[in-house]
Amino acid sequence: QVQLVESGGGLVQAGGSLRLSCAASGRSFSFYAMGWFRQAPGKDREFVTTTSGSGAYIYYADSVKGRFTISRDNARNMVYLHMNSLKPEDTAVYYCAAARTTVPGTSQSEYAYWGQGTQVTVSS
Repeated sequence: QVQLVESGGGLVQAGGSLRLSCAASGRSFSFYAMGWFRQAPGKDREFVTTTSGSGAYIYYADSVKGRFTISRDNARNMVYLHMNSLKPEDTAVYYCAAARTTVPGTSQSEYAYWGQGTQVTVSS
């Protein structure tokens, strides 16, 4: 069982930056691929980025490529989402998720554990 708690959301102006953090409880954190997803008002939840258990493999949605960076610290059971050049369309609730595999995927169905989400609002 893995419990995930996100933090770091808030209100930022367009062009600004935020760093989201996700703290994971439980053992064998490095066995889990970790992903970030987001859900904007009135829209379905969508994939943002994911990293393999070791951090060696990383994938990004085209909409955030070049602006967002995922990283993880397996010694601290933490995963981060560094968001730069934020746009109003990045406004959403951001969720951290853990998959029962070291191989990262982009489908929500591959992720067994989810955090409660943290709100990110980008003003124009």
